[in-house]
Order: sequence, then structure tokens, then C-alpha cells
Amino acid sequence: MMHVDFRKPEDFRADKARPFTGEEYLETLRHGREVYIDGERVHDITTHPAFRNAARSIARLYDALHDPAKKDILTCPTDTGNGGYTFRSFRIARSIEDLQMQQKAIAEWSRLSYGWMGRTPDYKAALMNTLGVNAEWYGDFADNARAWYKRAQESVLFMNHAIVNPPVDRAQPVASVRDVFITIQKEDENGIYVSGAKVVATSAALTHYNFIGQAGAGASDDTDMAVSFILPMSAPGCKLFCRTSYEKIAHLAGTPFDYPLSSRFDENDAIFVLDNVFVPWENVLIYRDPERLKRFQPTSGFLNGYCFQGCTRLAVKLDFLTGLTARALHTTGADTFRGNQALLGEIVGYRNLIWTLSNTMANVPVDFVGGAKLPNLEAALCYRTFAGDSYGRIKEIIEKIIASALIYLPSSANDFKNPEIDKYLQRYVRGSYGIDHIERIKVMKLLWDAIGSEFGGRHELYERNYSGNHEDVRLHQLQFAERTGTMAEMQALVEQCLSDYNENGWTGSDWVN
Repeated sequence: MMHVDFRKPEDFRADKARPFTGEEYLETLRHGREVYIDGERVHDITTHPAFRNAARSIARLYDALHDPAKKDILTCPTDTGNGGYTFRSFRIARSIEDLQMQQKAIAEWSRLSYGWMGRTPDYKAALMNTLGVNAEWYGDFADNARAWYKRAQESVLFMNHAIVNPPVDRAQPVASVRDVFITIQKEDENGIYVSGAKVVATSAALTHYNFIGQAGAGASDDTDMAVSFILPMSAPGCKLFCRTSYEKIAHLAGTPFDYPLSSRFDENDAIFVLDNVFVPWENVLIYRDPERLKRFQPTSGFLNGYCFQGCTRLAVKLDFLTGLTARALHTTGADTFRGNQALLGEIVGYRNLIWTLSNTMANVPVDFVGGAKLPNLEAALCYRTFAGDSYGRIKEIIEKIIASALIYLPSSANDFKNPEIDKYLQRYVRGSYGIDHIERIKVMKLLWDAIGSEFGGRHELYERNYSGNHEDVRLHQLQFAERTGTMAEMQALVEQCLSDYNENGWTGSDWVN
């Protein structure tokens, strides 16, 4: 039987003036959540082979907040009055220095998963850190925003979101798919009851709470659908139907040597279903307000912040992929080929591009309400536009320059234990420059897990779609240029050039007719 514990996740902390430890975080996962995989309900996330090592990877992040060697980089005092400390991204930035330190903290945390876990607690901090200073944006629910700012910051709650409607009947108007999309069913003096589904709730099985909202492209004028709220993962009627677990596949098919990434960093995605779920009023942020819902992403402050976290995390991931590709080329002896060097240089260029955008977001902030600072929006939109295509190009380059070495590999580390196999691997699968066969195979299996396994394929899909619809992110670039006057300035430059001449020649005296 699943044990139901009605305490809030933050109640599991022994000391209320500090964030969770890793073990306290793991304990929060053992109570009440309704997660299904392979036809069965998961009774303990922390021991199930589909989730246990991913959960421990998150626990390592929480333990790092208490590590004297990392604490000064990762944490700062709270501004809620509890006298504690928090991860830096959970407190709103009020200076360039604050944003610079947030960037360092995001990168430091990301290095613990080599950039492969994107929906870590600092991701949703990009929304939660705006709720205090920007509470009035939520109108009648401003007090709820302030309360959640305090709750999230003091505990470093692991939150995520589900904001995209399922890809069902997309040819139909949104309002005609009421039986699928999240819809208010009824309400009373205590709260609202909602039913429907969202996609894809990345890492939701490992989170404390999910923010349920709506991406702008799927917004409707139907007030029954115009709602945003925060939901505990243990809420009765909240169900997760998970995709295949790459962690479990890694466990069944090989060893950590064979699947060093997917065996511990798989952020399982899920079909997020709410079946007549009760949401108390104190958890509601937007209610029957279609216009506010449509304005959420561009005006709430979340867009700037999530791009900052996503871009910095991707920059760390590209550090890893660039270094790994260079290592793989050296291992095969192909690092001296001019063409390979040129393409490796292109990967370095993409890595530098993403880091430059992250640096710009930190160092050229924009003013927000209440004296707060947000990461630079122009750089954030640029990241959204080019990150996905850059990642696809990097994967293509790796496949070209590493080529068959990616699959010239034995089945698993168990082959080394058989002398009749190992003696041939020593000779025929050895590396270059005196590198032995075990190190060569280890490097190539790591690179295969990064780009060729199911885990690797899912990551390409993730990076391509992380920021939303590929058309929308480009339209947002255009709309931002038009709204800020940048487009007008660019067109004015063209008008100036056109005024230099006419059908009769130069209009001024600077040039000779």
C-alpha cells in the first residue's frame, strides 16, 4: 500500500531556516504521489529502477547547498525574514552582481549533472523569484504570489510546470477540446476542481509541486480554461503516466560503464492528468482571466529568468560535449585531420555563442518592478531562437567526425570479464596514442549515450523544443524588435541610405556625380 502523508513537502525539513538536505528531499518523494510506468503504480520513487538514480542526482544538488566548498557559490541569505539561506536564483536580483552570482550558481549546480539535467529546482525559481516583487501583477491573487515566494525560497522547493496542451485535435479550436485540456469543472468557497491533461511534465515524478498554466499559443478565451495554479504532486486525482524510463533500460541492458548518463540523469517525461483535482484558493494565481493568462509569459518576468537558467545550463552541457568530442577524436587518432579540426572549431563557436548570450543576460540586465533586475530579454530571445538548431548541428558534426567509431564497440562492460573476448578487444579496439581498449570504449560509450542512445535522442528533441514552438520563438524576436523600436531604427538606417541618392544622382555634396 502507498503511504499517504498529508504534510507539505517543506515540513520534512528538520531545520526550517535552511533548504532540504538530500536525504530530506528523498523522503518527500515517498508519500502519496500517483506515478505509473510499465502498467503499474510506483510505490516508492526512491527505490524504483526507473527513477532511483535520477532522484539521487537531485539529492546531490540539495546536499551541495550544505557543502562548505560550494555553499558560498550556490547560496545567499533569504529576504523573507526567516534568517535562513537559499539557492541564489530563488531570491530576486536587485543588481548586476546578483545576476552574475546567480549565473555562477546555476552553472555550478549544472556541472553536477554535466549539463544533462535541465529541470532542476533552479529552473522554476525563474518564476518563483518574481512572485514577491511582482505580486500585484496577479491582481486578486497577489497575496498568494507573496506567500509562494516565501515558501519556495525558504525550502528551495523543487517545482516544475506543465503549460502545453496535449497534441490532440490541433486542427480544432482550443475551446472544442474541452474533454482533453485543463478545465475548471466546479468551484466553491474552498477552491476549484479541475480536470484535463498537460504535456509533457518533465521530471514531475521527482518534484514537490507543479505550476499549471498555459503557453500563449494554446490560450483560449474560454474562462473555464483561463486558470493557473500550483499543485502538490501528492494531490488526490493528480496522475502521471510516464514514458519509457531510459534509466531502467540502462539498468537492464548494461552497466554504468555502458550508460553513464542515462543511468542517472534521465528526467522522465510524463502525461500529466488531473481527474477532478481540488485546488484550494490559496494555490491559485490566475482565475478566469484569459487576457492575463495570455500576458503571463512576456510580462510576468518568467521568460527572462527561465531563458537565463536554460541558456547557462546549455552552456555547461556544451562545455561537456565539446570536451568529449575532442577527447573522442584524440582517442581514434582523427584529431590531426584538418577537416575534423575545422568542424570541432565550429562546435567551439556554438559553445562560445551560448556562453556569450548567458553572459549578456547577466551583465546587461533590464529594469523590473520594485527596483529588481531581470536578465537581458534580447539575449534571452536570441537564445530561444538559435539554441535548438545549434544543438542539432552539433550532433550532426559529431556523427560526421567520429563516424563509425561511435558503434565500433562491444555490447557491454561484461565483455571485459571474458578472457576469450577481452584478448581480441585489447588488440582490435585499442585507442591511439597508447590509449588502451578499455579507455577508448569508455569514451565512445559515453559519447554514444550522449547522442545515440534513446536518452541522447530525447535530448536533441528536448533542446529543439525547450523554448516552445519554433515559429513562435521567431515571431517573438520580431515582435520584440517592433515593440522596442529596434525595427524602426533599422528601417531608419535604410531610409537614410535611400535619401543619399535619387534618379538624378547623389543628393548631397559628399560624392561626385
